[in-house]
Amino acid sequence: MKKYAQWLAEELHGDLKDAKTVRASEFAQYDAIVFGGGLYMTGIHGVRIIKGNLKKLQGKRVAVFASGASPARPETVVKVRDRNFTQAQQKQIGFFYMRGGFDYTKLTPVDKFLMRLLQWRLFLKREKTPDERGMLSAYRKPQDFTRRDNIRPLVKYLRGQH
Repeated sequence: MKKYAQWLAEELHGDLKDAKTVRASEFAQYDAIVFGGGLYMTGIHGVRIIKGNLKKLQGKRVAVFASGASPARPETVVKVRDRNFTQAQQKQIGFFYMRGGFDYTKLTPVDKFLMRLLQWRLFLKREKTPDERGMLSAYRKPQDFTRRDNIRPLVKYLRGQH
């Protein structure tokens, strides 16, 4: 997710800020706001800062991107978008999904525990999809699916070219 944020800041000549330290009062100085968050069980980590400040963002181009290990299939994008945003919010927020990666060794202890449960669930399945087999292999070897080209649709949206 950080790679995507850096690439977007470079491409758009924008400021890159950490959502943990940014204040909603800073939004006023920008014409466009982009928020990027990691995907956790289809929930976008930290997106509350955008959803909770939509009134302050009226008249601005607002985009949210999520990054996760799942392939960027249309049904995945719709599922994540609809789980995180109401229909009204979707009218104000452009949503984008960009495939990231997975490195089990970098997870927090709690996340490692949760992912270990998923691993066992997948391991015990008789019939595994190609995505499930890929996820299981990622526990042994970190995977990185980030590609700079993945930011293109978001850049076009922010430039009003969508």
